[in-house]
Amino acid sequence: MNQEERRIWLIKELQKEKLHYRRIKIPSDEKGQCELLRSLLNVRPPVPVSNDFLEIQDEYLRVRNIQRGITEIEDLNPVKADKRLFLWKGDITTLKCDAIVNAANSQMLGCFQPMHGCIDNFIHTYAGVQLRLKCNELMQKQGYEEPTGQAKITPAYNLPSKYVLHTVGPIVRWEVTESERMLLKNCYRSCLELAEANGIESIAFCCISTGVFCFPRKPAAEIAVSTVLEFLKKSDNIKKVIFNVFKDEDLNIYNKILNT
Repeated sequence: MNQEERRIWLIKELQKEKLHYRRIKIPSDEKGQCELLRSLLNVRPPVPVSNDFLEIQDEYLRVRNIQRGITEIEDLNPVKADKRLFLWKGDITTLKCDAIVNAANSQMLGCFQPMHGCIDNFIHTYAGVQLRLKCNELMQKQGYEEPTGQAKITPAYNLPSKYVLHTVGPIVRWEVTESERMLLKNCYRSCLELAEANGIESIAFCCISTGVFCFPRKPAAEIAVSTVLEFLKKSDNIKKVIFNVFKDEDLNIYNKILNT
C-alpha cells in the first residue's frame, strides 16, 4: 500500500464502525482525506481494534510524522538561565525527546472534538488509537477522574518521543487564586517526579492551562520556570527540559524569563 491507499483503507474501516459514518463521502483530495481521517480518529471511542488496523495505521502515521518533520532535541540550543533548559517554538508532536507533556482533561481520554486545535487533540491524533486505549485502561483501573495537578505516563506509540506524560491543569474562571497557582505548580512537579521515576532524561513541557483553561500566560510561565529550576536543584537525573511554545506571545514571555 502507498500512503493514499492506507489513508482510504483506514477511513473505510472507521466508517464501518458507525452506520452514519458510512454516508460520508470520501474526498478526492489529500487534504480532505487527511481531515476526514483525523476527524474519525478524534471521535473514536476506546474500544478494541484489529491488528490489521493497527499495522496499517502505524505505518501510515510513521510516514505521516516524517512528512510533517521531526525536530531532534540535539539541534536545540540552551537558554542563558541554565544549560539544561531549552526554549522551542513548534509542534510538540514533532519533537524527538524522551517525553512530552500533554495538557489533558480530567477524563484523560483525549479530545473528542473533530479537528480541534488543542494539544490533547494533536497528541492523540498522531500517536494513534492505542493512546486512547491505554489512557482508558489506566482510568478504568483508577475508577475516578484524574485530579488536577497529578500526572500519568503512557507510551508515545507513533510519536517521535518515547513517552507522553498527561497532566490536568487548573481551570481559571476569574482572578487567579493561590490554590490555582499551587495546582499548576503541582502539574510541573508531578511530571518531573514521574519522569525521574521512569528514567526519563529529557522532557518537553507545553504551556499547561494557558489555552481553554484560561490561566494567564505570564504567571503560568513564571510558575513553570521556577518549579523546574527548583526541581533541578535537587535532581541530576533529568538532563534537559524544553519549554515548548506555539504562539509568539508565549515565546516572548519565556524569552524574557530565560534569556535576560
